[in-house]
Parts: sequence; C-alpha cells; structure tokens
Amino acid sequence: MEDHICKNRSVTEDHRFKIALDHFNSEEWYLAHDSFEELWHESNISERNTLQGILQISVAQLHLESQNKNGATILFGEALGRLSRIGTCDLGLDLDRLRKCIEQRLTFLHLERDVDLCTVPFLLKKDIGAF
Repeated sequence: MEDHICKNRSVTEDHRFKIALDHFNSEEWYLAHDSFEELWHESNISERNTLQGILQISVAQLHLESQNKNGATILFGEALGRLSRIGTCDLGLDLDRLRKCIEQRLTFLHLERDVDLCTVPFLLKKDIGAF
C-alpha cells in the first residue's frame, strides 16, 4: 500500500509530535493517547485519520494491559482500517510496518494466542529509523 506524505507538515513540525512519538515508543500508552489526542484536535483533515489510528492503537494497548481483549480487538481493527485508507497521510512514519504489526496482533487475538509474543507497536520514520 502506498502512503501519502502530507502537504501540510504542521503536525510533524510541532514539538509535541516528537513527545507523543516518544511516549508511544516507550509503551507509555496513556500518555501517548493524551499527547496524540491534543494534536488530533488541532490537525487538518489530511492528518486526522492517521493521528486517530495511532490513538486507537494506544487505547487498544491499554485494553490489553487490563485484559480487555475484546476492546483491544475492536480498536486494533478500527485503527487498521483507518491507517489503510487510500490517501492516508503518513506523517513521515512507516505506516506499512505499523499496519503489519497490528495485523499480527489481530490475528493472535482472533486465534486466542498470547499477544505478548507479537511485535509491540512502534513508530519509525519512513525509510530512516526510529525517532
């Protein structure tokens, strides 16, 4: 799937974006959710779907921490759908890698396998590496 770079880079240039990424990549799911939600409220329409998908992944991870596998499954599914839409703004992130991670987690949840054996969601710069 081809991702689209946002024409307006305002969110990625915001210092809070890096903070949100750091929370996400440190598996601080609640803080990641709050940080991305703040940006989501202020973002333009092309960035909103991507930010909301990342928010949903953060909340899915919180559901897993509280053993709510049904809630996690629903939110991972919604996030995957949102991040797979044609024309999704990639925000400079490797969304293909993130989608594969979420697909694996969904498969494990559907098969009632231990999700802790899966790769943990992580946000990487597209073609460059970690933030």
